[in-house]
Amino acid sequence: MDTSDFYLLAGDLPGEDRALLASLRDFLDREVAPVANWHWQRERFPHHLVAPLGELGVGGLSYRGQGLPGRTSLLDGFVTLDLARTDPSFATFFGVHTGLAMGSIYLCGSEEQKQRWLPAMHRFEKIGAFGLTEPDVGSAASRGLTTTARREGSTWILDGEKKWIGNATFADVVVIWAKDVADGQVKGFLVEKGTPGFTPAKIKGKIALRTVQNAHIVLEDCRVPEANRLRNANTFADTAAVLRMTRTSVAWQAVGCSVGAYERALAYAKERRQFGRPIGGFQLVQDLLVKMLGNITASLCLVAQLSRLQDAGKMTEEQASLAKAFCTTKMRETVGMARELMGGNGILLEYEVGRFVADAEAIHSYEGTREMNTLIVGRALTGQSAFV
Repeated sequence: MDTSDFYLLAGDLPGEDRALLASLRDFLDREVAPVANWHWQRERFPHHLVAPLGELGVGGLSYRGQGLPGRTSLLDGFVTLDLARTDPSFATFFGVHTGLAMGSIYLCGSEEQKQRWLPAMHRFEKIGAFGLTEPDVGSAASRGLTTTARREGSTWILDGEKKWIGNATFADVVVIWAKDVADGQVKGFLVEKGTPGFTPAKIKGKIALRTVQNAHIVLEDCRVPEANRLRNANTFADTAAVLRMTRTSVAWQAVGCSVGAYERALAYAKERRQFGRPIGGFQLVQDLLVKMLGNITASLCLVAQLSRLQDAGKMTEEQASLAKAFCTTKMRETVGMARELMGGNGILLEYEVGRFVADAEAIHSYEGTREMNTLIVGRALTGQSAFV
């Protein structure tokens, strides 16, 4: 019996999809897992793993056209789960690149922009990032962006700052969201690596997702050609459409982070001996394991159905927000119980669970805090907006 996918939800996937997952898991177990702690501890990114990941064909799985795979969101979800189960930092790199960056171009780009960027990004030959959050603007991005875009002929001039932008220290293209001074609307721009006036600086000293290369970006008289303005990104509603799509992926990440901590705690319970026998034979330890499995199973059932709705074109913003809020909350509980089960060893990096506990804190917050997502769902339930 699969002690993580307890209700065998992955069995709903066709054989070719399960084969892809098997190849991915082999790569993750063989190449990523052995070096995850090393890179996390040193705040370094494993660039040598990007090309092999691209060879698996998992980039932008659910996108269609431009030679993209056109597979299901359900398969994409299980890919995200397996990445996060191994290393939430590597899963976040993947989500920023294939979800936020590729998704912005896929949903908001012209055909020419899609053709130029998406096939290479699918193969991980070009890496993307997504610049929305600012030093003083997080949850209020829909109303309060301070980064501006001013048009001069066939050129746009961007000024402002962005913060917490994953992949931005090395990305080939960063999607920058800025407010057009002419009409006050938020628009998207493809800022290519090396563009004058674009300066990313690595954020250091993080306690979560340490492998992810987050940047504080300064945009000063940054000139971007009109050809690099996302053609179909004309208001924040277009930005929100990207976030709605990727919020599903974050919920899957939360499930994967939970599974990673649970699997390590379960293995520990079978090996760690106290009072002459494995601690897995004690009632309180089994109680913790079952609680963890219950959280994982409930969350997995939720995100699997959400992905089916997404594939059918029926997913709503409220459904995505409920999944993100619920799964990240249960993730926090689950990784905490895994650390509790392992006692003092749970805070040692060599046992890995501590890494999942720390990384869970970042997943809990990004792409919409629990509180903001509950307000989205609450508005749908009551018909009353409780936003400020």
